Amino acid sequence: MEYAHLGRLGVRVSRLCLGTMNFGPQTSEEDSFAIMDRAIEHGINFFDTANVYGWRTGEGVTEQIVGRWFAQGDGRREKVVLATKVYGEMGDWPNEGRLSALHIRRACDESLRRLQTDHIDLYQMHHVDRETPWEEIWQAMEVLVQQGKVLYVGSSNFAGWHIVRANEIARGRNFLGLASEQSFYNLLDRTVELEVLPACEAYGMGVVPWSPLARGVLAGALQRPDRGRRSSEEARRTVERHRSELEAYEKLCADLGEQPANVALAWLLANPVVTAPIVGPRTMEQLDGSLRALEIRLDRKVLRRLDELFPGPGGQAPEAYAW
Repeated sequence: MEYAHLGRLGVRVSRLCLGTMNFGPQTSEEDSFAIMDRAIEHGINFFDTANVYGWRTGEGVTEQIVGRWFAQGDGRREKVVLATKVYGEMGDWPNEGRLSALHIRRACDESLRRLQTDHIDLYQMHHVDRETPWEEIWQAMEVLVQQGKVLYVGSSNFAGWHIVRANEIARGRNFLGLASEQSFYNLLDRTVELEVLPACEAYGMGVVPWSPLARGVLAGALQRPDRGRRSSEEARRTVERHRSELEAYEKLCADLGEQPANVALAWLLANPVVTAPIVGPRTMEQLDGSLRALEIRLDRKVLRRLDELFPGPGGQAPEAYAW
């Protein structure tokens, strides 16, 4: 396993992050436990979850599964850099969602209880809250850090402006600010290259792409359209919209002798701003297969070809990314 610093920070995380969103809704608890054990065997030490995962309001189903896995002991919790999220609605009463200081405090305590741990390594704001001032948000996060309940604070789905605003106000409070940003980023959707990635690079933040396979579309959707997330109506519409590019992409992958999913991950890993793409396996086979991406080195010719097939929002990728 390869490891990298989470942006400017001293903490080191695996170059692949284990996403747990499928644990509960798609993957049984027994299989989820086996996948997490296998991840540790592979050297994956970066796990990502959220209080809303499991999609039963207020229950935190996935956090509970991860917590019961930790409770088995044998150093499981100590081996993991644990990331979870706050923002989503956890009930139908006022202040059971978003980023008020009241909700942040309660949500953190509830996540700690479900996860059966005394601290969260990376506490991420799942979305920006335009109705809550940053002074209130940072005060709440500072208290959690002082109490030892949270080590680092991250963002998710933020625009470049939100990242700048959050970090500048944190700086004025002599607080560390954002450690990382979790963004929707893959070959099919490169919008974050315009402002989000430059902002993260400027502030020394880690970048953790979610949905690196574009909801399964980049995992060989033309070969096996009826499997997993690629069988959804949304994925099918995406395939039809990009069929010609995907045909050329899957041919390129075949010429390379690699699985499309692993090429998509390798493309992200080739970007020096990216810390660790999130892989969200439903099965052990998917987890084991994703490790191949760490061994693939895409040369400039292949990177240029991928750039031609899936151009970024500003045209060809920035030269600073060695693309």
